[in-house]
Amino acid sequence: MKNFIFYIFTLVSTIGFTQESISELLKKHNSESMPYISVQELAMPKTKAVLLDSREEKEFKTSHLKNAIWVGYDFFNLDSVQSKLKNKNSKIVVYCSLGIRSEDIAEKLKKAGYTNVYNLYGGIFEWKNNDLEVLNSHEKPTDSIHTFSKAWSKWLKKGIKVYE
Repeated sequence: MKNFIFYIFTLVSTIGFTQESISELLKKHNSESMPYISVQELAMPKTKAVLLDSREEKEFKTSHLKNAIWVGYDFFNLDSVQSKLKNKNSKIVVYCSLGIRSEDIAEKLKKAGYTNVYNLYGGIFEWKNNDLEVLNSHEKPTDSIHTFSKAWSKWLKKGIKVYE
C-alpha cells in the first residue's frame, strides 16, 4: 500500500510540475506573426544574414552572436536601424533570449518595409544549448549568458547563467 501511495504521489507531482517546452512557451507569448529560423539553419555556413540582438545592453555585453548588431528592446530606435540597414530586402535575423522580444522588434522592421525578417527560434539560449559559440564584449568566446531573470534561466541548459 505504501508503494502504491508513493507511486500516485510521484505521478501527480510529476504531472503537476511538468515543464512546458520552448514551443509551448513561444506559442503562449508570441503571435507567430514572423517566420522563425532555426538555430541549425542559421548556423549553416551558407546562411548569410544580418543579426540584430534585441536584448538590453547588459545582456548583449555579457554575450552575443558573432557579428550581431545591438538594437535593444526597451529603447529600440527604428531610425537608427534604418540608417545602418539601407537594403530592405536583406535577410535579417532578430534574436533575444528565447524569441519573445525579438518577435516584437521583427514586427517593427516588417512594418517599416523590411521584407526578409526572421525571428531566431529559442534565441541565444537555444544557440548556446546547441553548443554554438557566443562572444563577450571583447569579442572573445564565452560560456556566460545573461538569462534576463532567474525565472527565464530554466531555459538555458548549457553555459554559465548570469543575472546581472
